[in-house]
Amino acid sequence: MKIESWLFIGLVPFFALCATVYGFMVNWEEHVGYLGLYLVAGLAGMIGFYLLFTARRVGPRPEDRLDAEIHEGAGEQGHFSPWSWWPITLSAAAATGFLGLAVGWWILYIGVGFAAVSIVGWVYEYSRGLHAH
Repeated sequence: MKIESWLFIGLVPFFALCATVYGFMVNWEEHVGYLGLYLVAGLAGMIGFYLLFTARRVGPRPEDRLDAEIHEGAGEQGHFSPWSWWPITLSAAAATGFLGLAVGWWILYIGVGFAAVSIVGWVYEYSRGLHAH
């Protein structure tokens, strides 16, 4: 993970330099562009430092070593819900929320309520029903 972390950390000065050059080009009057680029630099820095601290905690992965074998990366990579409907309902709730921003604020509140129900359903999916354990 150290390669990924240094890749993101290396993007911080690039985006900061781009934001500064952009700011000078528009005489610091167009605020969305240079502020957005500074925020992207901050986001790249946060991701890079997270990956750096995770790499120190976890240690080298098989893909980080030159002498690693393919079978060392085999095994369970995580737990995924292949038949879950909750991500679809959550995306519909997000779409409703963004529609509320564009059309009317009252629709946003419906989307927020729908999102709360969807998140609770997704989190507790394996705590009830046929898949409870």
